[in-house]
Amino acid sequence: MDEKEKIQDFESAIGELEDVVQTLESGELTLEESLRLYERGVRLSRFCHTRLEDAERRIEVLDERGEATPAPPSVTDGLGDESA
Repeated sequence: MDEKEKIQDFESAIGELEDVVQTLESGELTLEESLRLYERGVRLSRFCHTRLEDAERRIEVLDERGEATPAPPSVTDGLGDESA
């Protein structure tokens, strides 16, 4: 997978993160390959964490006001992989 590939959405990021973990756990990669894949996993994890925090804020707003409000744009919206 191309390291510069953009993260599309939460679900695809979770799926890719699961693949990253499984590949790293296999122990079949070189050190450099493992480091590159670990870095990708960190970026995916941060992306997912940010999306979950955004969802939590939206739910809190809904609970407080009793109505849905549009979510503020996330810092990572429209961006691909951020440098770790």
